[in-house]
Amino acid sequence: MTSDPAMTDNVLSLSPLSLSSVPLHTQLRDVLRARILDGEYPQDSQMPSESELGALFKVSRITVRQALGDLQKEGLIFKIHGKGTFVAKPKTFQNVSSLQGLAESMTGRGYEVINRLRSFKFIPADKRVAQRLQVAEGEIVAQIKRVRLINREPISLEITYLPKAVGERLEKADLVTRDIFLILENDCGIALGHADLAIDAVLADSDLTQALNVEAGSPIMRIERLTHDAQGQPLDFEHLYYRGDAFQYRLRIDRQKGEQA
Repeated sequence: MTSDPAMTDNVLSLSPLSLSSVPLHTQLRDVLRARILDGEYPQDSQMPSESELGALFKVSRITVRQALGDLQKEGLIFKIHGKGTFVAKPKTFQNVSSLQGLAESMTGRGYEVINRLRSFKFIPADKRVAQRLQVAEGEIVAQIKRVRLINREPISLEITYLPKAVGERLEKADLVTRDIFLILENDCGIALGHADLAIDAVLADSDLTQALNVEAGSPIMRIERLTHDAQGQPLDFEHLYYRGDAFQYRLRIDRQKGEQA
């Protein structure tokens, strides 16, 4: 009778893995994660094969697959059928526990954020834009389209709608290096209040393919954000399209403790 490979792993003396109460695939995952983050397995490089990892760490293929599966779920690696496993590019992220523009959030962590202005024009508001900005349908509003680049790589397409009077004040503003939020606050003297967000996912169409340099059908995170001024009036309505392979939104949520039953 043959033994279960996963059970065989449990009695092996391993290095750098060790006998402990921690499952071997978890130990292997942690070791491989550390090597990826330390640059021993560089971004876009090919990982050793399952058999090579099994021989290196003296574990079964089942254990290797479990460890690699965990790393893939974390977004640290990706697999190409018939070619192997590769180290993924680390995703940049923005915390959304406070209302900030992308550059405002990212430059403080050492990232370079610049914008590629695609268009700035005044257009009649369609039904959805009119509802969000609380203007009449067909009323003229400003529309700004920008591609946001982090460290020179396109990360998001931003489509912003503003009331006409506000848009006119932004026509000569530096929309290449500055966040619209900061322009509204510092140049226009408008105090921002709060924003309502809705997040879903779409597949890249031809416009997003061109703007973000991704393949057609790639996963895209879409964020609809309506920002209000300090008096609660709608001010800035946006559709933000982020590359699903390169960016994350992160949010901390605290549990509200109510009265004990």
